[in-house]
Amino acid sequence: MDEEIEIINRNTRIDKIKNFLILKKKQIIILLLIIFLVLISFFGYQEFKIRNKEKLANKFNKIVTNFESGQKDINTSLVEIINAKDKTYSPLAFFFLMDNDLISSIDEINSYFDLLINEVPLEKEIKNLTIYKKGLYNSDFTQENELLSILNPIIKSESMWKPQALYLMAEYYLSKNQKQKSKEFFNQIIEIENISPKIKLEVQKRLLSDFSE
Repeated sequence: MDEEIEIINRNTRIDKIKNFLILKKKQIIILLLIIFLVLISFFGYQEFKIRNKEKLANKFNKIVTNFESGQKDINTSLVEIINAKDKTYSPLAFFFLMDNDLISSIDEINSYFDLLINEVPLEKEIKNLTIYKKGLYNSDFTQENELLSILNPIIKSESMWKPQALYLMAEYYLSKNQKQKSKEFFNQIIEIENISPKIKLEVQKRLLSDFSE
């Protein structure tokens, strides 16, 4: 008797499932189609990104080879790579321009720094390094507030580049003969936990040599 009841219950469940599938057939087909299209789009986009990165890699390597062979008219191609906003090759292209003195406009250089910092999905510490390099580049001619504005995202963080940013500000104030402000930034470096002993020793030497009474 119990077995017969179990068979009836099982058949009832099967019938309910069949009826549900029949009633919801259209919705199920649409859902499966959506899932299929999403998967196709996802893998297609991944393939597109891989191919695009390969193209940028080949383009950048070709530019470097041509430059080493004596071709100097490469700025336009490097700018195209920068504007591609790729987290690997956009920074490489920009710093290649800078390192080889192929670009001199302060406004243009800062616009590329801003593009890398604000629009390219850089890794966190690579972004912080780029911010530091922007501060370093501008430190020779910018005003105090502007330099602080550039470096503050690092100074107010726990970034590995924080000591370098503080050191840059300390050197900046020292070059302006503002020793008290310079000393304050050097002292901030000393107070950082787990700071490199080498950096700490260098700062202590600076404090002794430049600020001893």
